[in-house]
Amino acid sequence: MIKAACKIVFIIFYVMIGSASAADYIKGKDYIEVTGIPELQQPIVREFFSYNCPHCYNEDSTMNKMAELLQGDVTFTRTPVGAGRSSWILAQEAFFVAKKIKIYKQVHSKIFHRIHEEGGPFTTSGQLKTFFMKQGVTAEQFDKAYNSSDKQAVLSNYETKVQLAEIRGVPSLLINGKYEVNPGNRSAQELAGLVRYLSNIK
Repeated sequence: MIKAACKIVFIIFYVMIGSASAADYIKGKDYIEVTGIPELQQPIVREFFSYNCPHCYNEDSTMNKMAELLQGDVTFTRTPVGAGRSSWILAQEAFFVAKKIKIYKQVHSKIFHRIHEEGGPFTTSGQLKTFFMKQGVTAEQFDKAYNSSDKQAVLSNYETKVQLAEIRGVPSLLINGKYEVNPGNRSAQELAGLVRYLSNIK
């Protein structure tokens, strides 16, 4: 199981002068290969994250810029991590509800802001409901999404992906379901270059 700490320190030293070539990327140093998960759509990069994680919050803009740089070449998606902690699972549920109601793009950054700049982590489903109603969601819309019959299956699927991808800290990136990268202090441009390289490995 992923440890409760947001992020463990990976021993990765990354040097880039100009644009990195394939020779600059070293397995075991810049990325690791894991058992992974089957990705039906490829090429794809999946970010494992938690709205409760301060590192994920601080690096969210970098992830978004990386996604923009990869647009049209590599699909970008996210999977929330629960880590067996009630507040993190509530954050997973926030992600689920946002996706279910189809307002994820509008509220993604607002969920981060609510947790890290305003009220702290969600501790009850009532707080989730209040948050979504402030975003214009009706009580009926929230209740229908939150209590939908597929919620537990979807949350379980999130955690299955975490386990198969051997995620030990967040944020982490998984490329084509098998190459794991710790974003570290890399820029969006550096991450995009590494992701492109890994997405083309046959």
